[in-house]
Amino acid sequence: MTDKSFKFEIHAKDGGARRGTISTAHGEIRTPAFMPVGTVGTVKGMTPEAVRETGADILLGNTYHLMLRPGSERVKRLGGLHKFMNWERPILTDSGGFQVMSLNELRKIDENGVIFKSHIDGKKFELTPERSMQIQNDLDATITMAFDECTPFPADHDLAATSMRRSMRWAKRSRDAFEHRTGYGLFGIVQGSVYEDLRRESIDALTEIDFEGYAIGGLAVGEGQEAMFETLEFTTPHMVQDKPRYLMGVGKPDDLVGAVMRGVDMFDCVLPTRSGRNAQAFTRHGTVNIRNARHQDDPRPLDENCSCPACKNYSRAYLHHLNRAKEILGSVLLTWHNLNYYQELMAGMRQAIEDGEMADFALAFYAQRAQGDIDPL
Repeated sequence: MTDKSFKFEIHAKDGGARRGTISTAHGEIRTPAFMPVGTVGTVKGMTPEAVRETGADILLGNTYHLMLRPGSERVKRLGGLHKFMNWERPILTDSGGFQVMSLNELRKIDENGVIFKSHIDGKKFELTPERSMQIQNDLDATITMAFDECTPFPADHDLAATSMRRSMRWAKRSRDAFEHRTGYGLFGIVQGSVYEDLRRESIDALTEIDFEGYAIGGLAVGEGQEAMFETLEFTTPHMVQDKPRYLMGVGKPDDLVGAVMRGVDMFDCVLPTRSGRNAQAFTRHGTVNIRNARHQDDPRPLDENCSCPACKNYSRAYLHHLNRAKEILGSVLLTWHNLNYYQELMAGMRQAIEDGEMADFALAFYAQRAQGDIDPL
């Protein structure tokens, strides 16, 4: 019988970068990995089959949105999120904490959890560590996230400490409420804003509780890339070495390269899909706005080295036309391209780490982007 236990194996290291594989009940995840965001059970503009074609091993779903609509109990009755959305591979669900905390006027937080009003119809809900675990279990999440309080930025040391310590208490309650199943995992979330002592305290608390993996939360919230990288540099070296590390909500392509070099294994971000719907394409030469008039007579592909359908089959001129005409296909093709680019970037980093050439890969990556987009015809 095939072993489907949840485990993480590191195959190669190069500096701080790691190349590994996470084995789960729903298949393997090659790391470093980028998770496309499927907030409400769909990656916007893409079929699950198309997402898989880009090279994605795992998707992210959203506890807050799915609990409101269609409801986690309904998803459970219909066979779980994998069957519901036709994605049989791993799914990670966030805990709902970030979305609930961002409601501001619509929520009230105390030690037990958060009471909030739905942004859809104003109906009142309560989300606690125990309830978050139940919802994610109903969804059949391969990787469940502990319920935490997302510390705002900026936050002074006292506020960051109070917020982090509450999250650590909630992490213990999440661990206690989590239903252990073969091949499934629960990740704790390191908090502490940009303060090294608080990050260390958070790591120590989570390590004592013991999780299958550890996320780094509270970044990509306005602190800037330099502060994010600095925080990673004093955080990842102290995290458990043989467990996966997940940087939540990141990010731009250069964020991913820099974070991988600082020891991060997993990422998620809405940027490639949201940008695709807004005529922004990520290429090896930087970001392209396909709405710009310079593209309207250009018969060349968006990126001649890209394997996605947008680049193989269509010109910049056609993509420009679709977006100016507000045709859905324009959003679909650019979303497909962006997700494909992100997965090719991750695959390139995985190979570079295996070859011991991650530093050279990064230099070439930044140099090519610095050249800018191809010249207009």
